[in-house]
Amino acid sequence: QVQLVESGGGLVQAGGSLRLSCAASGRAFSSYVMAWFRQAPGKEREFVATISWSGGNTYYADSVKGRFTISRDNAKNTVYLQMNSLKPEDTAVYYCAGIRSGSYYSRTRSSEYDCWGQGTQVTVSS
Repeated sequence: QVQLVESGGGLVQAGGSLRLSCAASGRAFSSYVMAWFRQAPGKEREFVATISWSGGNTYYADSVKGRFTISRDNAKNTVYLQMNSLKPEDTAVYYCAGIRSGSYYSRTRSSEYDCWGQGTQVTVSS
């Protein structure tokens, strides 16, 4: 399994932008389907976005579609989440997740991933 470490979180005003990074250590990163999830206080962890091995396929939660962009750089073993037009309701701990799989489909459940980072806090002020 790869080890995942998120970075890039912080405090931003509504309407602002942040870019999260998730660095993976270990081999075969390019064989992993990757995703971002988030968890707000008192709420369940929810799916944000997922990306296929090459980056050619992506899928987003309706709540972030058109505002967030997931991407990856396999040469750098890193997956990104560009977040624009941030809203206070985007405030959460953001987690990077991965699964090594020979098939790609839009995995939106946290149970479908077996590698997780420690999370990075994103706070959007109004």
